Amino acid sequence: MNPLLQPFNTAPFSKISTEHYKPAIKKAIELAKKEIAEIVENEAKPTFENTTEALDFTGERLNRITSIFFNLNSAETSDEIQKIAQEISPWLSEFKNDITLNQALFQRIKTVFEDRDRLKLTPEQKTLLEKQYKGFARNGANLNDLDKKALRKIDASLSKLSLKFGENVLTETNAFELHLVEEKQLSGLPDSTKEAAHQLATERGKEGWVFTLDYPSYIPFLTYADNRELRKEMAIAAGKKAFQNNAFNNEQIVLDIVKLRHQRALLLGYKTHAHFVLEERMAETPEKVIAFSKDLLKKAKPAAKKEFKNLENYAKKIGGISQLQKWDGAYYAEKLKKEIFDLDQEILKPYFKLENVIAGAFTIAHKLFDLNFEAVTTIDKYHEDVKTYNVTDTNGDFIAIFYADFHPRKGKRNGAWMTSYKPQQIKNSKNERPHISIVCNFTKPTATKPSLLTFNEVTTLFHEFGHALHGMLANTTYNSLSGTSVSWDFVELPSQILENWCYEKEALALFATHYETGEMLPMEYVEKIKESASFHEGMQTLRQLSFGLLDMCWHSQDPSTISSIKDFENAAFANTKLYPNIEENCMSTGFSHIFQGGYSAGYYSYKWAEVLDADAFEYFIEEGVFNKEVATKFKENILSKGGTEKPMTLYKRFRGKEPKPDALLKRAGLL
Repeated sequence: MNPLLQPFNTAPFSKISTEHYKPAIKKAIELAKKEIAEIVENEAKPTFENTTEALDFTGERLNRITSIFFNLNSAETSDEIQKIAQEISPWLSEFKNDITLNQALFQRIKTVFEDRDRLKLTPEQKTLLEKQYKGFARNGANLNDLDKKALRKIDASLSKLSLKFGENVLTETNAFELHLVEEKQLSGLPDSTKEAAHQLATERGKEGWVFTLDYPSYIPFLTYADNRELRKEMAIAAGKKAFQNNAFNNEQIVLDIVKLRHQRALLLGYKTHAHFVLEERMAETPEKVIAFSKDLLKKAKPAAKKEFKNLENYAKKIGGISQLQKWDGAYYAEKLKKEIFDLDQEILKPYFKLENVIAGAFTIAHKLFDLNFEAVTTIDKYHEDVKTYNVTDTNGDFIAIFYADFHPRKGKRNGAWMTSYKPQQIKNSKNERPHISIVCNFTKPTATKPSLLTFNEVTTLFHEFGHALHGMLANTTYNSLSGTSVSWDFVELPSQILENWCYEKEALALFATHYETGEMLPMEYVEKIKESASFHEGMQTLRQLSFGLLDMCWHSQDPSTISSIKDFENAAFANTKLYPNIEENCMSTGFSHIFQGGYSAGYYSYKWAEVLDADAFEYFIEEGVFNKEVATKFKENILSKGGTEKPMTLYKRFRGKEPKPDALLKRAGLL
């Protein structure tokens, strides 16, 4: 009996084994095809209900199964799962094409779409209909048969290439380790980092200490290790992932991906891949994104150059370094920051015990949005590290199920993300509530210490929890418009705005207590955290803009003449460059956001969303950070509405006006 093909509410992780996936996905594709056939073969005149709405409710079983599979491929993968992913990805892109290139289905949707002004549709229904029609048109429904065939071929290739790209990055990440056996090589490193490295060495059957390219190991090493040569070794290893002369090199894959994306855009009648992507975003065009980025660059660059010069002088003064390199940046910045603000990240860590930070995030969600979180052990999970919660509102009504997976392990990709195992929708008059998950990579508890977070990790947890709230508070009719199903440059608003509470005294007072003494985080530290928040903001802004502009360079022009990725990248970075170039390193071959994740022609959205979040949070500051009225407006107009209306419409309804960059520039100290 295949557990994936039996009815289930929460994902039946403990019953699933790898051989269940392929037959379950094959069967679920068949079921979904049947549901589509029923719509197409319906002899009644196409209506919103029997066509548009019916289509939105198809493929439910398939979506549930594939969400389990692909979430595990990121959080708990194995060679077997990766092999299955390579096999099923073409099936899924083929199935997607079966729908979007189904002429009879498109005709029905087109009929409803052309009739839309005569139908009495709600704003949400209008959005669904428009999104569906465009979904078909943007995926080739208006193409001739020959071009449709070409499109299918491109899509199948792209889905395999992006999977291979991610596998190569993961393999290269796992392949590197820095194994140290002399105590003196650890000079400068915090005890917690040394302890974690020793624990890892023991797990790997080695003496001494092992450091890896996983963030909880890599970031502290580059920030604190006194040994410059070892920092260099780590930084170069991280920068040459999938850019080495071996089987895991991503250079050709990157070129193939950008060329196929460009061909796809041309086939669909767009000038470039960026023009195709941005048509459905808040920003609308590449020209607008580039102008937005260059405007911020103009304001940030003088500050960035000044900050870099100061840092270089400081490194010369205390370290005798003639040329500041990438492996020196975090190290000297941390020392300078400590000197200016007298704020040591390591002193802060004991106040940020993981369990306390989680409880703090829950309390803030309760104060703002009336949510209660109850830890439960009855929900099946895919790894013992995963925590599970029932989420209810103040009336005791069920809101969501919440999974949280916090620690790194083999088979889990780096970084942090939010995802879902079941979407929210209203079907047959029943409001089906969502199952939401966040996945992070925070230092594991050791034999003597609990998991203690850096302040950066605290903001990461709040960031992902902001996405989770967007998913949990979803309250729309159609799952394709629910929760985080919003335009890409709007999706980061709920996550980035929540980070602001990490800097507020009233919020920190709820969770920042010393794990041993229970003492509250001293107020002078709170002040210093706030003051230091804009430290090197010019350089940080420049860095983010450089990634966004690199993404735009790859996707807003014809890439057919590009032969050297490294040369292309150097040209793209020319205007944002601060550090000397490292010949053996390359950003693009490891740039998973744009070549594996969904951020192609969309990386700018982090900065775009920062403008939104700073402007939105200013409203909270004006009225009080726990002001119920503002929080309710945010919940009702942003968090619960998903993608039911245009983002700017929803934003203006919450804020009363369009966002301006002034609040961001003020917060960053760049005005």
